[in-house]
Amino acid sequence: MSIFSKRSENTSAASSSVVGAVTAVSAPEGAAAGKTDEQWRQELTPEEYRVLRQAGTERPYTGEYWDSHTAGVYQCRACGAELFTSNEKFDSHCGWPSFWAPLAEGTVRYIHDRTLGMDRVEVRCATCDSHLGHVFEGEGYGTPTDQRFCINSVSLRLVSKPEQADGSPSTGTVAE
Repeated sequence: MSIFSKRSENTSAASSSVVGAVTAVSAPEGAAAGKTDEQWRQELTPEEYRVLRQAGTERPYTGEYWDSHTAGVYQCRACGAELFTSNEKFDSHCGWPSFWAPLAEGTVRYIHDRTLGMDRVEVRCATCDSHLGHVFEGEGYGTPTDQRFCINSVSLRLVSKPEQADGSPSTGTVAE
């Protein structure tokens, strides 16, 4: 089933499918964390601003996290909201960090994106409305959700996990 086969305001299906989650609603209340465009320009590097605030895309295989296997939580680089974990990260070999699901329902929002002559689903931070990347479905990666959240490294900040749950030091890698 295509991720574009149904559009509605319902975002509760995010963990199993973005079908029904695609929406073209305006930015959430408090979007952009109450910051002006000028404030974002002062806080972010030019590349961060281009990707996060102008929906740009970094070049493949150049980002900091595309091939990272470090255990931890990926936060929005603009506002610090926790978005993804290394447990859901997998090697898609596409040149950008790939995740099969966000950290939790409601951490990201979806927008139907028809730019550049393509039909796809944009992923944005639900807290500050920053552009993160896109989500694709049905590509055959064999992940639990059959989805690939293709996220720009520059949109993320990895907070590594220093210890595992049992208190032993982290190996720094995640099985993928």
